[in-house]
Amino acid sequence: METILIVDDNRDNRNLLRVILEKHGYELFEAADGQEALEIAMTHDLDLILLDIVMPIKDGYETCEILKNQDETSDIPIIFLSAKGNAKDKIKGLMLGASDYITKPFNKAEVVARVKTHLHIHGLSRSLARANLELLEKQAKIEEDLAAAAQIQYSLIPGSTPDIANCTFAYRFIPSDLSGGDMFNVHKLDEQHTAIYIIDVSGHGVPAAMVTVSVAQALQPHGQTILKEPRQEPPYYQLTRPVDVLNKLDQQYPIERFDKYFTMIYLLLNHQTGKVLYSNAAHPMPALLRESGQIEILEAGGPIISMGDMIPFEHGECTLFPGDRLYLYTDGIVELENKNEDFFGEDRLYHVLIDSRNLTLDASCERIIDALKHFSGSTRAQDDITLVALQYN
Repeated sequence: METILIVDDNRDNRNLLRVILEKHGYELFEAADGQEALEIAMTHDLDLILLDIVMPIKDGYETCEILKNQDETSDIPIIFLSAKGNAKDKIKGLMLGASDYITKPFNKAEVVARVKTHLHIHGLSRSLARANLELLEKQAKIEEDLAAAAQIQYSLIPGSTPDIANCTFAYRFIPSDLSGGDMFNVHKLDEQHTAIYIIDVSGHGVPAAMVTVSVAQALQPHGQTILKEPRQEPPYYQLTRPVDVLNKLDQQYPIERFDKYFTMIYLLLNHQTGKVLYSNAAHPMPALLRESGQIEILEAGGPIISMGDMIPFEHGECTLFPGDRLYLYTDGIVELENKNEDFFGEDRLYHVLIDSRNLTLDASCERIIDALKHFSGSTRAQDDITLVALQYN
């Protein structure tokens, strides 16, 4: 039931308004002056106030100003009642925050019409406020979930570069959101071999992060893993070829499982001989920067993970020599846009790689990030940026 407070020092006016309004089912309160009106407004949940202007103790203008300046009563619509019908008086009332103005003597139909209109508007305003509050609560819950997912995701990212003989590593990871779809790692599998990978799951947010975490767990080098196959004789395992790693992931993560797909590059490095075996699932092709400054692209690859053996993955090989650098990255780098909607692109990336080849590996990664920031300016990155670099010593 909607509640209305009638404020008028004239009892006859209050009785008349009560007769007009009570037949419409409203709960009615009465006050004879502004002070009494304030006390009722602070102790009852009111939907509308009909407020006379000329009253003892506190007049309508002062009462309205107090009501509008208190958080508890500021949203209650107020309709002024007065015999003062000139424009100056009406403007003053509206400037103080009143919603409407009814001139005495009352027209019954006008009173009912204006009361119904402002009660309807007030009801809509309250519904909108409740909806906004619910949205804020849901948004807070989403942000809480994103933060939790991001914390889990970050726990799987290397906290420091690995200490592997003959190799130097550096990386940069800049998520575009609280949690995204990129993941990378470097795992020493045995005394001769190291696995390096980057994955990029479609989309962002909690669903992408959870798939990312699941894949990262599948690629752990210890225990039940797809990176090693058991054998009967010492060392009782055989390292899985990169092309077979992609095939196994393609079987384990069909599109129907998570409604997600991902791209991936997986390399198996013999850090004693420099030989690299690799396979690429529709991921940006790694750039091999020779010590001489020449760029070579590792092109062997296949489709995205989740397509179910539609197109076979290709097997690739190369050999690193002392001073060579290998850069792996996600499409968040080459597809970064500036204000003109131009892409950063491979050519700019290769130029920065060559230009920074005399810097340390870590400094060259920082040079790439600086170039990306300079290129994009104030344009916000729409995708995660992941860069993993290896120098063979």
